[in-house]
Amino acid sequence: MSALKAALKAAKGALDAHQYGKAVENATQVLNEDPNNYHANVFLGLAFEKQGRNDESEKAYRAATSVKANDPLAWQGLVSLYEQQGGRKLDDYHDVALRLANIYEQVDDKTRCQTVVDKYTDFARKCGSRLQYKHSLEILLPGSTLYDYLEGRILHPSYTYMRLSELVEQEEKEKMNFEIGQRRTRLGAKIDQVTAEVKREVLQESDLETLYQHVIDWTDDQETRRLYEEKLLQHAYDTLIALPGAQKASKCEEVTRLAQGLVILKHPFALAWMITLEWKDIERIEELDAGLLHEYIEFFPDDGLGKILRGYLESEISVFPKRPAMEEADDDARKEIPVVTAEDLLILMAEGMEDRPPSVLAHRLMGEYYLHLDEYGSAAEIARKAHRQVKMDSRKSGLPLTNNLDAVNLMLGTALVHFQAPRHHPEARNLFESILARKPEDSSALVGIGLILEEQEEYEKAIIFLEHALEQAPSIRVKAEAAWCKALSGDHRTGCSELEECLVHVETPDLRTKALKAQILYRVGMCMWHMDDSKAARRDRNRAYARFISSLQTDLNFAPAYTSLGIYYADYAKDKGRARKCFQKAFELSSSEIMAAERLAQSFARSSEWGLVEIVAQRVVESGKVKPAPGSKKKGVSWPFAALGVVQLNSQDYPRSVVSFQSALRISPKDYYSWVGLGESYQSSGRYIAATKAFEQAQKLEQQLGPEVLGDTWFSKYMLANVKRELGEYDAAIAGYKQVLAVKRKEYGVSIASLQTLVEAAWHNMELGFFGRAIESVHEALETAKDLATWRGYAFNLWKSVGDLCSVYTYIQSYIEEFPVEAIKNLLRYDIELDEYSLLANLDEVNWEAFEASAASEGPYSVLDACCYAAVLAQKRAILCCAHDPHARAVAWYNLGWTEHRTHICQKGRKIQAMGSPFRYLKASVQCFKRAIELESSNAEFWNSLGIVTSELNPRVAQHSFVRSLHINDKNARVWTNLGTFYLSEGDTQLANDAFTRAQSVDPDHAQAWLGQGLLAAQLGVTSEARNLFAHAFDISNASAAQIHRPYTSSTLDHLLSSPGASDSPASLLQPLLALRQLSKLSLIDLPFDHKRSLFEERIGDHANASQSLSSVCSALEVEYETTESGTTLGHFAQAKADLSRSQLAECNFEGSAENAATALDISADDLQKSNAREKTRLSAYLSGGLAYFYQSSMDRSIEMFKGALEESHGDPDIICLLSQVLWAKGGEQERSIAREQLLDSVEKHPNHVETVLLLGAIAVLDDDQDTVDAVFDDLQQLRTREDLGLYQHKQLAQLLSAIAALYPGGRDQCLAQLAEATTAAMLTPSLPYSWSQVAKLMDESHPAKMAVLTAVRNAPPGGDLNAEDLAEAYAGAREGENAQRSIMLAPWKSLGWEALSLI
Repeated sequence: MSALKAALKAAKGALDAHQYGKAVENATQVLNEDPNNYHANVFLGLAFEKQGRNDESEKAYRAATSVKANDPLAWQGLVSLYEQQGGRKLDDYHDVALRLANIYEQVDDKTRCQTVVDKYTDFARKCGSRLQYKHSLEILLPGSTLYDYLEGRILHPSYTYMRLSELVEQEEKEKMNFEIGQRRTRLGAKIDQVTAEVKREVLQESDLETLYQHVIDWTDDQETRRLYEEKLLQHAYDTLIALPGAQKASKCEEVTRLAQGLVILKHPFALAWMITLEWKDIERIEELDAGLLHEYIEFFPDDGLGKILRGYLESEISVFPKRPAMEEADDDARKEIPVVTAEDLLILMAEGMEDRPPSVLAHRLMGEYYLHLDEYGSAAEIARKAHRQVKMDSRKSGLPLTNNLDAVNLMLGTALVHFQAPRHHPEARNLFESILARKPEDSSALVGIGLILEEQEEYEKAIIFLEHALEQAPSIRVKAEAAWCKALSGDHRTGCSELEECLVHVETPDLRTKALKAQILYRVGMCMWHMDDSKAARRDRNRAYARFISSLQTDLNFAPAYTSLGIYYADYAKDKGRARKCFQKAFELSSSEIMAAERLAQSFARSSEWGLVEIVAQRVVESGKVKPAPGSKKKGVSWPFAALGVVQLNSQDYPRSVVSFQSALRISPKDYYSWVGLGESYQSSGRYIAATKAFEQAQKLEQQLGPEVLGDTWFSKYMLANVKRELGEYDAAIAGYKQVLAVKRKEYGVSIASLQTLVEAAWHNMELGFFGRAIESVHEALETAKDLATWRGYAFNLWKSVGDLCSVYTYIQSYIEEFPVEAIKNLLRYDIELDEYSLLANLDEVNWEAFEASAASEGPYSVLDACCYAAVLAQKRAILCCAHDPHARAVAWYNLGWTEHRTHICQKGRKIQAMGSPFRYLKASVQCFKRAIELESSNAEFWNSLGIVTSELNPRVAQHSFVRSLHINDKNARVWTNLGTFYLSEGDTQLANDAFTRAQSVDPDHAQAWLGQGLLAAQLGVTSEARNLFAHAFDISNASAAQIHRPYTSSTLDHLLSSPGASDSPASLLQPLLALRQLSKLSLIDLPFDHKRSLFEERIGDHANASQSLSSVCSALEVEYETTESGTTLGHFAQAKADLSRSQLAECNFEGSAENAATALDISADDLQKSNAREKTRLSAYLSGGLAYFYQSSMDRSIEMFKGALEESHGDPDIICLLSQVLWAKGGEQERSIAREQLLDSVEKHPNHVETVLLLGAIAVLDDDQDTVDAVFDDLQQLRTREDLGLYQHKQLAQLLSAIAALYPGGRDQCLAQLAEATTAAMLTPSLPYSWSQVAKLMDESHPAKMAVLTAVRNAPPGGDLNAEDLAEAYAGAREGENAQRSIMLAPWKSLGWEALSLI
């Protein structure tokens, strides 16, 4: 025992000496002997603690506490050990500190007990987490084991609860932020939804409300209590909003209780007052506590709701008594109180609406005040906002708030009944009906539906609802409305008597009562007005008139009375001045006075005050009175929309005028004038199809309504004709103008439109190639112009049109002989001094004398000159007619410039002795365009025209003009094309190509741009591309584009002549032939292209027209040669004669063919120059003459011609074949021998010539020359395998081989030999029909016949060159009824088809 004490004492000494290792040894020694030694464990724990061996130290202290649990020494050691480790062992520290405090409590040592607690809580605050600190504070709260013992020595519970609430607030805030940040990153998460979910989760789990309540319960400070009551209410309110609907009920009760408690305590916490006032479900405002409202105003004087409440309570519509202080004040005090006007109250309440957060009560009060002021639009807007707020409050609180919602709906419905009636009546009726479904006796809803039915003119139903409302709540206003409905239903006497009864009870002098009295007086007057509609009764100033005056004396702002007085003054008193003033006053007071507005608009329209008409009509439209409500029997009012359409049409605002007229027609589908206005708007905006439909509908109404209703209706026909003109339907347009002129003969606009349409139709027909129709239009236009000149000879458009119709003849020169010279002469000299035509005569030398001289001359060119001069004179007269209109004068100079240029074009290149400079017309044209530019320098067309006419005179000016035109408008393809042509003429191919490319990009359908590109390609030698470009230009051009026709046809003919493989089928030649025929109509004589036309006609088999054309060419060339004696002309004449001979040969005019061939040979014989053209001409003449003599049975002369051809062709095998055939046909042995020799020589020289071998074989068969047949047979067998044989060469070869097989079967049966040859041919050429036809004939089977038909169809154009006769033969061989009919259809002159049909 003494040893243990010594060791224990040594351990204590070692600790004091800071020898902790030795202390550990000594303590361990003691514990080895006595493990339950308390002090040894304490010393060991302390030594370990000093050495930093915390776990071993804690273990030693714990061992000590297990030995003596109530001894504080070991517990103090643990406290010290935990404090050294910071917050790592704070949870253990809590238990140890609590145990140590309990030990001190047991020994009644309050000081040490408090020290332990304070030290622990302070340590937890500094080193622990928020949760650990909250855990430490729980020791100080009531209910803990130490609170009762240390009460008074530790913090008051209220402060502890406040600290805990602050900690929880911060903790919840951080948790919300953290969770929101985490969840918002999830896929598909929405920030609002995430925030609401997190708040709901946190608030539902929150302990704050409990802590706030503890603070409220324990604190002695009133300010703190009120603060935490506010926090409690706010937290409960936030929790209520966050909760789902099913869980709101109990929480709502709690929130309401808390809010009412604060209000009872008169604590100025806005949320509490808001909940108390806003969540009270009241049907009427008077159900609120007036004292509560006044208290709210005192607590929150600057709040928006406070201002609104103050304004409402001080207004005349307040349902609450005035404040006692105001009522009890003496007179002097009342004088000191400032008078508040209605305007001040409205401003105050409006300010409150701007300042106040969303509030149902505020909106209801403001809405009622607006209804009182008849500001129904503002009231409706306020009610809609209140409706949304009620819904929001209901969602927040979970309360149904049905009464609030019904009150708001009543307010909204009442406002919608009057606001822009009847636009919103369906919505208002739905609102009233929804209220009546729950509250059938609601008088306000009954009155609302009654007013709606009254507006819809369903007066009987309206009376029922209004009288039902009277039963529920008697009202003079409702009674008067019911009486008025009776009057409107036709019972004017009953209505008048009941209205007078109501008038007796209306004596209160306030403003609203005055308005009601004025209304009743006016309605009494209207009843009198309709009870006796005689003029005498209505003029009686003691009847209706007196009531209208009394109404205005009662209320000067009652608009309907002004309207009725206006009607009285206008229709009965005949005082238009007073009537207009009354209508203006009525409309100023109320835009719903549609009758007054209509009378005003008519008055303004009569004085052309269109701006005022627009203002009146627009205001009526905005009033909402014009369109009836859906389902209403009341008719709408369309005239405001029609008036707006007219105004917008006059101001050229066509899209808006279309909308206006459409709106008018939706209301009145049979409004004739709106249909006309709609059609005119469509036409002006370029929507011609829609305009056509509109005018056609108007004309249908003309037939339905008749002239008795509509009056004069020619304008719609005129406008429809204008639309047809814009659409290019000129015949229909002209017919329409004629219909109008039959009624309005001297209507200038219609007459000039008819004239211009006829001229446009002429140009249009000319572009389409209908040249005869164009001339007919010109003649008709001339008659119209002659008539118009007699009564409107000074019209610019008249003479412009006359100039245009004269110019038509200069383009269609083939009709020049039909030019009405005398008619034009008489027209031009009508009502004018002839000297006035001398304008610009110093330049162009065109005056009246020049025109008369050319008109008196004979010949087509003289007539053409007269036509050009007449066009120039007409354009000059047009200039004289527009001296006071700068724009028209500029256009007139422009037109004259083009006419002068056309005159220059018509005379350019003609071999005539012209007086003066050959460029005089061109110079005059330049002068005209310059004057046009002086008048209107920003017109791109004027600059473009100047560039065209100066291209020959001054290239620099031309280039500048084109560039200037493009500077003004660079989207004009014609200007780019003209610039490209200018560059091309100047030799700059690159710039020309760029300009043409730009023109094509601007307008791909501009044919002249493609023509220019083709000319450029031709100049560069790219003939194939040039030909394709010419063809494309022709495809997209019009029939009058001669400048395109010429290169297109020339390139096509050159291609046919230079390319042996080129297709010369009739289908491929139709387009160039059409172009040449159109070209022949556009010019008087164009010999090169007339000659080309004949060549195309010859190629397609139109030999009659070809002969006629060539005859004309020959005659013209003969006249030209007699004038010029040119060798070139003589060569052309010989060529034309040779071509004419060939055409006459084709049409079996053998005599003429032989004669012309001889003429061609005689003319060309004197030409010593050897040329390819001369050789071709003579060869053609020899061949044509030879064949012509052959068919005339003049064999000798035919042989001479073929010999000449043989000489010209240098032994051509084709000519040898022809010569041999003629020699054989002559029949002499010598001639036939010569034919054989010629063919044998040809075969030796040209062994691959098919026709020679075939002809030689045929002669051998005819001579029955077995040896020659055998020799030729081998050659024929070799020929049939060649790939370059044509369709008919194969046919001839097969026929010859079949004949040889039949005549020389070689020991076989004749039919079998022919069949063998036919089948061989079919196998070698299975795609050709003849061999299959032969097989079908020989085998008498259907399959070969079907193959013959199939291959024949495939070889017919465009698949091949098979002609109609061969195709008909194939069909006939099929021996079927259907195919036989096809054969007859293809070649009715052939007997095969008829025979086949007869055998069916």
